[in-house]
Formats: sequence, structure tokens, C-alpha cells
Amino acid sequence: MPKLQFDKARCSTCKAVSCLTKCQYLSLDAASAKKEWQKIINGEDSFVLEACTTCYACEEYCPHGNHPFYMIVDRQEEQGILPSPRPIITMWVNQCEPVGKFTVGLMQEKALSYCFLPHFNALAHGKLFEDIEYSVIFGQEFFCNAVYLHYAKTSLIRARLPGILDNIRKQGIKELICLHDECYATYASLAPAYGIEVPFKPVHYYEYLIERLKSLKGMVKPLGLKVAFQRNCSTRLIPQMDAVLDDLLKLIGVERIDRKYDRKNALCCAEIFRMGKGPDLADDVQKRNLDDMQASNPDYVVFNCPACWDSLAGKVAERGLQPIHIIDLCKLAIGEEQSLKLAKMEAEV
Repeated sequence: MPKLQFDKARCSTCKAVSCLTKCQYLSLDAASAKKEWQKIINGEDSFVLEACTTCYACEEYCPHGNHPFYMIVDRQEEQGILPSPRPIITMWVNQCEPVGKFTVGLMQEKALSYCFLPHFNALAHGKLFEDIEYSVIFGQEFFCNAVYLHYAKTSLIRARLPGILDNIRKQGIKELICLHDECYATYASLAPAYGIEVPFKPVHYYEYLIERLKSLKGMVKPLGLKVAFQRNCSTRLIPQMDAVLDDLLKLIGVERIDRKYDRKNALCCAEIFRMGKGPDLADDVQKRNLDDMQASNPDYVVFNCPACWDSLAGKVAERGLQPIHIIDLCKLAIGEEQSLKLAKMEAEV
């Protein structure tokens, strides 16, 4: 089974230990962080393995590109540490097993990946997707499996991912546009970290939207808006895409507000904390994040991740703010209507 390509010597000599000292959920000075990280490298017990919220951020904090988060998850699994209750983990393991349930469209060498998220069926239509909207893969057979990082199941990722990649290859796909950046993170970061070859070119949908909007330049009208961005956990695995997002927003005349809980200091939706660490931490993280959004007085709160949307969009709206997915924001710039809207809640009698 593929093993993590990890430079232990580089980590052992790292003085900053940024992966732990910058963690927003631990309070460790450099000396303590060094001691705990050496335990993790050696395969020994460390309180960090139990305390980890699986927010992914240490992947971004590491200055060496040495995959500290993947190492933490490997060690959690080796020691039988469960970041979430066993029934929740078992549910995810079983419901996403590749058992022949999938959907493919009219395949081309370039295709869209819905992964296992139905939200994209509403989003990936209109002028931005008119040449590719029917070349789609969706279902367990194409599920990227990155979610199992939250559940200390890297062995499951390593076992299933090669088959998933082969399923995609068999569709004749040469270039896969990933509508969920967790998929892109799997193919651009996770698979290479474990030495798993990816037999196609992964493309983040930010990159696709930039090229598509450039081709529709005559239709693009700068929106002149200021937005707060909700940065999700999987963006930490591919931090280089944050600058690409800035380029995309600039292209449609949108300013990303410089707020406290964004970029490297971002707070994720925290629902995974609710399952693993309890409601107090989840509620606190969400409140701080929502307070910060509200204080920035944005025209929109922009979402990238469907899971963040499900967790926070309603709470954003309750604050009097307007949530929108980044794809819908781009649609507004070419005069199309928003696709992913909050369901209207009927008052209980």
C-alpha cells in the first residue's frame, strides 16, 4: 500500500515548528512544539494527536511542504485515535464505498467532476459551462475520498484512491475540472504525497472560470462589490489556489475584504468540530467567524465549499448578510441569475 513520502530529517531539524506553533487550536511555544512533533515523527504518543481538530491548516503552515497533517492522520490511525465518534466514521466509510453507483454524462476528454456532491447540478449550467456541462462524472466510483482525512482513515484513501483514479481514466478523461477543491487537493497534493500517480490533468475550477470569463470578455461587467470569503478546510492543502481566487475576483470587479479570519488565519465551517470535539468549540469558532464577517460589512459572503454552504449559509443570512457561491458570483458578472439559493423556511404554526 502507498506510504507517505515524508522527510523526517527535515522535520527534526526545523526550528520554527510552524505546523504546531501557528495552530489556532493549540497553545504551544517553539520548545514544546518541537518536543511534541518529535514524538509524532517517532511514532510515539503525543497529546497533539488527540487534540487535533483536523482543520488541515498545518499543511499550509509548514514551510517545507513536508505534509505534517498527513503524518498526524497516519499516526492517529496507527494508534487507534478516532477524531469523531465511531458510528459517524462507519457511516462515511459505508455510504461512500465504490459499489457501482455512479453517473456519467456525454463524455469528452475534458470533463467536470461533481465528486459526490449534488449541489453542482444546480451550479454548473449556463454560459460559463455551456461547452462542457454534459461531460460530467458523479458518484461513489469517482469520489475523491479526501474526507477520510477528518476520520483518521488514510489507509482507506490509499486503498480506494488508485481505483477511483482508474475509473476516471477509463472514461477517456484527459483533463478533469474539479468543482470541489477537495477533489483538486486530492489529485494535486494528497495523491502525490503518497506517491500515487494521477493519470489525467486536474484543473481547479477557479482556473477554468478565469479562462472562461476571458473568453466571454465582452459580457463581463465589473460588479463593484466587496465580499467576505469563507475559506474552507481543503483549501489548506492547496494554498497556491488562494492567489488564483484573488485573480478571479479581480477579473469580475470584486474586492475581497481583508478581515481577521481569512487567508492563513481562516476559520473553517467548524461542523467537523461539532462531531469530534463537541458543540462548544464549534459554536465558538462559528460565532467568531460570523462576527468577523458581519463587522466587515460585505455586499456578499462568498462560499467555495458546499459543506461550508450547508453549515453556514443559513447562519450568514440570519445575520442579515447575503451568502453566494463563487460560481454564482461569476454568473452575476455576465448577467445570469444566482443558482444556489437558500431554501425558504416556512414558519411553524
